[in-house]
Amino acid sequence: MATAHKDVCGTLEGKATRFGYSDGLLILGTTDPRVFVLDADLAKSTTSERFKKEFPDRFIDCGIAEANMVGIAAGLSLMGKVPFTSTYGTFMVDRALDQIRVTVAYGELNVKIVGAHGGISVGPDGATHQALEDLGTMRMLPHMTVINPCDVNEARKATLAVAAMQGPVFIRLGRESVPILTDDATPFEIGKGITFEDGDDVTITATGYMVYEALLAHEELKKQGIHARVLNIHTIKPIDRELLVKAARETGAVVTAEEHQVMGGFGSAVAEVLVQDCPVPMEFVGIKDRFGESGTPDELLTAFGCRAANIEQAVKAVLARRKR
Repeated sequence: MATAHKDVCGTLEGKATRFGYSDGLLILGTTDPRVFVLDADLAKSTTSERFKKEFPDRFIDCGIAEANMVGIAAGLSLMGKVPFTSTYGTFMVDRALDQIRVTVAYGELNVKIVGAHGGISVGPDGATHQALEDLGTMRMLPHMTVINPCDVNEARKATLAVAAMQGPVFIRLGRESVPILTDDATPFEIGKGITFEDGDDVTITATGYMVYEALLAHEELKKQGIHARVLNIHTIKPIDRELLVKAARETGAVVTAEEHQVMGGFGSAVAEVLVQDCPVPMEFVGIKDRFGESGTPDELLTAFGCRAANIEQAVKAVLARRKR
């Protein structure tokens, strides 16, 4: 049965997921004295400055020293604290990968790593600031949980949920406002996807911002007599194998959608599950082996093939393959 979501098709009103992160931090600041927040000179952009204003004694600005920030967070975790580190995703993952891999993941330390400004929708900052490989890099690390919220409410819930669990986590956040698809009643559980729309013809499984584009595609496809099932997979690792296999078995075709490199990313994670348990024709919507570039978010999402129209095309392609 489909889980209700807000009817946002046709509107771009919303809020950036990075604000959901700081919404969660403000709650944690009051409810969990173990929580510390570290930032790498980008607290305004990541919105962690909101925590700094309320709880200055538990905020550390590490400057432009991402690797050092992760090392400090590791030390705090060994003292029983719950540290959150945040900066742009491309700086967080690429510059501090050695410390994340060897100190945090290998040591199974209780550090929460937050990469803001993920995806191509960062816009004019260009390729150097657009994290397009972060989800793939993080999901390959043993012991690492990887979460990519679809909206501001889900980002808040994810922040609260990871503080309550033990072990390293990576959360991806976006810079631009995105439509609000969920509310307080929408369930959130790490490792469990959500069925946003039912359908028997094909499954569209999406993560992050692309859940919205998947819902737009669902509406257009419905007008053409194609009934697509839409899954919101917010947790990429551990991924919801049961939900994916059930959907693949019942629809017989799957399209994945992500604002990330297709190679090694979310689509690859879904394919790894289905090729073992329920092989079906698949198509992949996302970034196709190229670096980002400067432009407005709307221009880039269109130019890089991350739109509802691209999902529609992929659905028709996968259905044609299924009929052969």
